[in-house]
Amino acid sequence: MNLRRLLARVALTLSFAVAAVAPSLAQNAEPAAPAQPQIQAVAAPGLGAAKAAAATDNPYGLEALWKTSDAVAKAVLLMLVAMSMGSWYVIITKLFEQSRMNRQARAVERVWEAPTIAHGAEQLERGSPFRYIAEIGVEATRKHGGLLAHVDLNEWLTLSLHRATERVQSRMQNGLALLATVGSVSPFVGLFGTVWGIYHALTAIGVAGQASIDKVAGPVGEALIMTAIGLAVAVPAVLGYNWLVRRNKGVMDEVRAFGNELHPAILASVKAA
Repeated sequence: MNLRRLLARVALTLSFAVAAVAPSLAQNAEPAAPAQPQIQAVAAPGLGAAKAAAATDNPYGLEALWKTSDAVAKAVLLMLVAMSMGSWYVIITKLFEQSRMNRQARAVERVWEAPTIAHGAEQLERGSPFRYIAEIGVEATRKHGGLLAHVDLNEWLTLSLHRATERVQSRMQNGLALLATVGSVSPFVGLFGTVWGIYHALTAIGVAGQASIDKVAGPVGEALIMTAIGLAVAVPAVLGYNWLVRRNKGVMDEVRAFGNELHPAILASVKAA
């Protein structure tokens, strides 16, 4: 009985203690509840500002440069575009021409299989430099008369084949002068556009009387685009020029080799006739 009474008293004491402490815990816990919305309210404006900054469009660029530039800057841009288009046209057309001549060089064996040089030349593709040189060689033997008869046939044939080879080489050089000009001139054209744009930008800033970083960096950065475009036009032109010159050398080696082999064949056919 004493034990039961003791347990009852302990339980009663604990209940009174809990009842006394519970209100103070509730009061301390109530201010903490609004903390979460407050944190969210602070975080929300930062996220919104970041999204707004990311969504802001860049007011500078090629489009803005074209719209705000004067007639001189637009003429420089159009000139650079024309140079780029011309250089790429030359590069592509010369590559096709050189590939065609390499294919035609593999068909030269038909000449040596024919009964005569004239019949062998007819087996070659029309417009082929190898057919042209073969026809010039045959024609040189036919023209070796009159005053030319006093010239040795060997020398006359050598001169005719050499002249035909030089004409082929001159035709192969067509367009390369444009690439060399574009590669050397376009950086300076772009630099001129940059200087012109910076001059007008600084003049406009001086008139407005505002020299903040946004007023200076934007127009000057747009003007520097001209130099970048000039370099972008010059680099492919220079690389294409060097590449095409090297390929031309390989093609012309084939043409000269054919002319050197054709020379004794024509002399032998003339003596046999």
